[in-house]
Amino acid sequence: METIVQWVAQYGYAAIFSVLVLGIVGLPVPDESLLTFAGFLVYNRNLVLFPTFASAVLGSICGITISYILGRSVGTYVLRHYGWLFHITPRRIDKMHSWFDRFGTWTLLIGYFVPGVRHFTAVVAGTSNLRPLVFAIFAYSGAVIWSATFIGLGFFFGEQWSQVLAQVQRHLAVSTGGALILISLYIIWRFRKRDSK
Repeated sequence: METIVQWVAQYGYAAIFSVLVLGIVGLPVPDESLLTFAGFLVYNRNLVLFPTFASAVLGSICGITISYILGRSVGTYVLRHYGWLFHITPRRIDKMHSWFDRFGTWTLLIGYFVPGVRHFTAVVAGTSNLRPLVFAIFAYSGAVIWSATFIGLGFFFGEQWSQVLAQVQRHLAVSTGGALILISLYIIWRFRKRDSK
């Protein structure tokens, strides 16, 4: 995190853009910390709000679009030709596509707030051949909301940005864990219901 803070302090908007592109694509970058710190720099008048927000949104959009393109090109090929190594059959791929068509678009928007999920949802959207327009509507809206949320935290809480961010991340982790438990229970229930027929 110290290195990223130095980059943002030294290179400003270009650093915000480039680091977020890399983070959204999947490199281990503390994206939320970067955005919140950028908001603090706006509060401190070291950065200006609109260019900061624009850099964050554009970096997020570029990163998630790269992940989507990778999924749409390389990801589909890999699944079709080497999926059998991981017991991923064409039937399972078709079911995944069907599920994503019905529910997956919302994960593009919500997934920004779940670390490790952002780039994954874009890749899955690409392998599911989700139409580019639909992808853009949900993924880019998520980029705007996510960027505004964490830049806003840094701006409104000022000097306390790191403590507030830690609390927010703790709540997000608990919420994500709870959601995963509920989803797991639902999947188990569906399998048992299907087996009982």
